[in-house]
Amino acid sequence: KNDALKEALAKNALLSSKVEEIKEQTKADRVWVMQFHNGGTFYPTGKSIQKFSMFYETVSPSIDSIQSSFQNIPVSLFSKSINHLLEEDTIIVPDFKDEKIATYGLKHVADENGCKSAYLFAVKTIEGKFIGTLGVEYTKKKTVLSQDEINHLLVEATMLGGELMKV
Repeated sequence: KNDALKEALAKNALLSSKVEEIKEQTKADRVWVMQFHNGGTFYPTGKSIQKFSMFYETVSPSIDSIQSSFQNIPVSLFSKSINHLLEEDTIIVPDFKDEKIATYGLKHVADENGCKSAYLFAVKTIEGKFIGTLGVEYTKKKTVLSQDEINHLLVEATMLGGELMKV
């Protein structure tokens, strides 16, 4: 007989170590994975409220965790950035202070969390269903990733999508 808890713990340990590995590879200060979920229902329609939560996060020493601040967040609060990720798969902000760079409504959140550069990637299933976001953030100094590094992170986000569907 399968032990569902044991299997879930093993899969979560694998995903946590993958997030840590991405942080080490990219020399990022904070790496996280958010997933979409049903957060209850609307009254009186009974339709599902779409929300997201940060399920995995790793931070460098002296960097604040933001995981507890991103639990059960209605997608409507971040519709601009979520829609962009749905359509384009990435949001690349090498410098939040550069007003010529589109931040898709994320500048305020970045400022609150000390984020100077951020790279966000849509996490999708093999069928292309959008299920979450991989975030790679730099808080100590702005950081410009190369196209090769961005392409590598796109692959990592794809692999995370496959793993998340097994959880």
